[in-house]
Amino acid sequence: MEEYRNIYVEEDNGIAFITIDRPAKLNALNRETIEELHDAFKENDEDPEIKVIILTGSGDKAFVAGADISEFADFSVKEGSALAAKGQELLFDFVENLSTPVIAAVNGFALGGGLELAMACHFRVASHNAKMGLPEVSLGVIPGYGGTQRLPQLVGKGKAMEMIMTAGMINAEEAKSYGLVNHVIAQEELLDYCENLALKISKNSGVAIAAAIRAVNAGYKEGADGYQAEIQAFGNCFGTEDFKEGTTAFLEKRKAVFPGK
Repeated sequence: MEEYRNIYVEEDNGIAFITIDRPAKLNALNRETIEELHDAFKENDEDPEIKVIILTGSGDKAFVAGADISEFADFSVKEGSALAAKGQELLFDFVENLSTPVIAAVNGFALGGGLELAMACHFRVASHNAKMGLPEVSLGVIPGYGGTQRLPQLVGKGKAMEMIMTAGMINAEEAKSYGLVNHVIAQEELLDYCENLALKISKNSGVAIAAAIRAVNAGYKEGADGYQAEIQAFGNCFGTEDFKEGTTAFLEKRKAVFPGK
């Protein structure tokens, strides 16, 4: 496993825990951290033993408090565009389309790039002290890394417009009521709760879950037909060993042991 400077990775029970570890910067994303996260997600996605990935931040203050503004404060238009494009490709779109399910354990501030990273994960669980927002317009820039696209998909256009325009923060309960997070948990129980969810997920067919991720995402892609993607993915499942095992186990009234093929 790779050695990282800004993150650390632990594995347990087929679950990979990726922790962003820049506490002095409230886990802010710089270019090196984005590249390390890409490598860690890629490595764990390619590991057949890893069934679920949980992403969180170190400490009890921040998941990710935003992008590291000192890195790009003097960028030109061309450099700003390249920053957004590379970040999307390397991390945010990459995570959204990962075959392995990714749960964001939002353990504190998730602002700007931090909320954008949490929204790229397949779903989110927040600690009771979490605060979320997209403050970019207060810096004279718009949310990047998919912020203007994923937030309306999750909370609706009107609420997303308000959050973006006011640059304000919402608390965990508000985020849950908007559909931005699925659950709100006491901070000390957050990772255990996410691990229990991950264990439930890992009992199911990883092949089918990967296909479901692709089908769901197709419904949000410009020019893609989500229903057609679902039909094709559904049909393809019938050619998998997981389908044979799942249906056989059901008919034999036993628990399935999926080979993951």
